[in-house]
Amino acid sequence: MDGEMTLYYDEEGDFLEITFGDISNCHFDNTGKGIFRIIDKTTGEIKGISIHSFKARSKTLDEIKFQLPFKFKISS
Repeated sequence: MDGEMTLYYDEEGDFLEITFGDISNCHFDNTGKGIFRIIDKTTGEIKGISIHSFKARSKTLDEIKFQLPFKFKISS
């Protein structure tokens, strides 16, 4: 996936969303248990992921750290 990656976290709603590029032509595919794939309606490409109850799923996680730049792959 090329282009800009956006990372959004809503602390009050405990919702994490990671997207790649423009997602205005996408739909959300519920994979179950509060995890959704964000899929381009035209190309079928996975453009992101959203996770509800993110922090609750990782109770011991205080910070997320990784080296930039990094490659991230979402596969179906």
